[in-house]
Amino acid sequence: MLGAQRRRCTLAVVSYVQESFTDEEAALLSRFVTNLDRPVFALINLPEVVKGALFARYSRSPKSVRRLLLDEFIGDKDAAIAAMESVGAERADALYDRIFLEYGDDSVAQLGGVHLACEQASNVLTKVLEWGRIASYLEQSTRYIAYDKPLGPGYRYLVPPELEGTPLEAEYRQVMDRLFATYSEAVPSLVAHFSKAFPKEEGDSDWVWKSTIKAKAYDTVRGLLPASTLSNVGIYASGQAYEMALVRMQAHPLAEVREYGAMMLDELREVVPAFMTRVDRPDRGGRWAEHLAETRAATAARVQSLGLDDAEPVAEVTLVDWDPDAERKLAAAALYSESELPDRQLVDAVSELSDEVVTEILAAYVGERSNRRHKPGRAAERSTYRFDILSDYGAFRDLQRHRLLTIEWQRLTTRYGYETPDVLEDLGLDGVWHDALAAAADLYERVRAEHGWDVAQYVVPFAFRIRYMMQFNAREAFHLLELRTQPSGHPAYRRVCQEMHRQIGEVAGHTRLAEAMSFVDYSDPELERLEEARRADSRRG
Repeated sequence: MLGAQRRRCTLAVVSYVQESFTDEEAALLSRFVTNLDRPVFALINLPEVVKGALFARYSRSPKSVRRLLLDEFIGDKDAAIAAMESVGAERADALYDRIFLEYGDDSVAQLGGVHLACEQASNVLTKVLEWGRIASYLEQSTRYIAYDKPLGPGYRYLVPPELEGTPLEAEYRQVMDRLFATYSEAVPSLVAHFSKAFPKEEGDSDWVWKSTIKAKAYDTVRGLLPASTLSNVGIYASGQAYEMALVRMQAHPLAEVREYGAMMLDELREVVPAFMTRVDRPDRGGRWAEHLAETRAATAARVQSLGLDDAEPVAEVTLVDWDPDAERKLAAAALYSESELPDRQLVDAVSELSDEVVTEILAAYVGERSNRRHKPGRAAERSTYRFDILSDYGAFRDLQRHRLLTIEWQRLTTRYGYETPDVLEDLGLDGVWHDALAAAADLYERVRAEHGWDVAQYVVPFAFRIRYMMQFNAREAFHLLELRTQPSGHPAYRRVCQEMHRQIGEVAGHTRLAEAMSFVDYSDPELERLEEARRADSRRG
C-alpha cells in the first residue's frame, strides 16, 4: 500500500451516498478493499476466483461489493484473517517502474490487472466506462433488480453537477422522481397481470416462477428509467486499458465523468502505481487528453458548418455496406491455412469455381454445428457488414457490450421518439407512461438549450431511441446474432438482431452465410426468462 504517497482528488461536485458498517465490519473490509467511504475502490488481498465471483454477483444483487463480501464471502473473522496477503508488492512496483518508464515498453502495462468496483455511476457514465475493448465489464441488470428501491434519501438517479444550483434543478428532480414513481407503481400491476396470464407450471419451483414473472415486469417498464439512473459496474482490466480509459475520461465534457476518472486514478495508484504514472503528467496523459478534446471540438465545428441538421426517416435497422463477393472471398480465406498458395492466387482460383463448389467449401469450413459455440474460424473475418440502427436505449445498452466489433453511437436524445410495450395499454398504464415520457422530453429540450446536449442526456429515459452504428465481420455475426436472438433475451434487442440476420441473407444476398448461422432464433416466447430460470434452478440443486 502507498499510504503516505497516496494522492486524493477533491470531491467538489458530485454527492455520493456513503455506506455504513459496524466497527467489526470495517476492520474486516479494510483488509480487502482500498477504501470504505467512496464509490470507487479496488479489491486487494483476495484470490482471483473470489474477485471474479464478487463481480459476477453484481448483475443479480442490489448490494454493493463490500456488502456482498461481508454477507456472502468472508463469513467470519477467522476466514478473513486466513485470506491471501500481498507479497513482494514494493519489489514488483520497482521492476515495473524501471521497465515502463526507462524503456518505454507499453506492453508491460498489459501484465498487471485490477478488479475495480465502480458504483453509483449514471447510465451515461457506464457507457463511457465500458468503451474500451480489451477489458471485462459486468453491470447491474435492469432485469433482475427493482430500481425503485431508494439509495440514501431518494431514488437511484444522479443530479448532474451542471444542473445543481440552477433554475432547472428543481424541475429536473421532479421529472426524475415522477419517472421512478411511475416505474414503482407499474411493477406490482404488471407482476399481478403476468402471474395470472402465466400461472406456475407443474415441476417449476416458486423461485423459477416468481423470478421469471418479476423479470418480465422489470423488462416491460425499464423504458421509464432515465439515463441518470445509478448503476454498479465491475471492471477487470490491465494497466494499459485503464490508462487509456482515464485519459479519455479526462477529456470528457461531463463533470461526472471527469471526477469519476480522478477517483479511479486514486484507487488504481493504490494497487498498480507504476502503470498510472503517465495518466496526469502534463506532457503525456495531459497532452493526450487535450488532443482528444481538440479533435472532438473540431469535428463538431465541421458538422455545424455543413448544416447537417435534418435527419431522414429510416427503418430501425439498415444494412448500409457489404461486399457482394464476400462469400467467395471467405471461401478462399478458408482454404488459406490448409494450402501453400498466396492469398491473391486463392481468390482468383475460387472466383472461377461453380456456386456448388463454393457452397461445399463453406460447408466444410463451417462444419456440423451442434451448438452456437461451434463457430467458424478466422477466415470468416474476411467479410464485413455495417448497420445503421435506431433502437430504444435499453436495447442499445445490451448490444453495446459487444466491444470487439466496431460500434459508435450518437448522443442520447428524445427527438427520435420512444417505444411503448403493448401490454401497458391492456392494463390502462399507457396514459401514465406517455405522460411521464412527455415530461422528460419537454425537460430535455430546455436542458439542452441552456446547458448543452451532453448534459441533457441525463434526462432521457431508456424507452427513447438512440442512433448507433455497428460494423462487424461474419465471424462476429455468428456470435452476436445467435447469442442476442436467444429466447431468454429482451424482445427489443432480439428484434434488432433478427433483422440484421435477415438483411445479411436477403439484402446482401449472403444466403449461405445466413443459413450457416443456424442458431439464430426467430421464436416468440411469452416468458423470455423461463428456460434460463429453469436451468439456473437445476444448478442450484
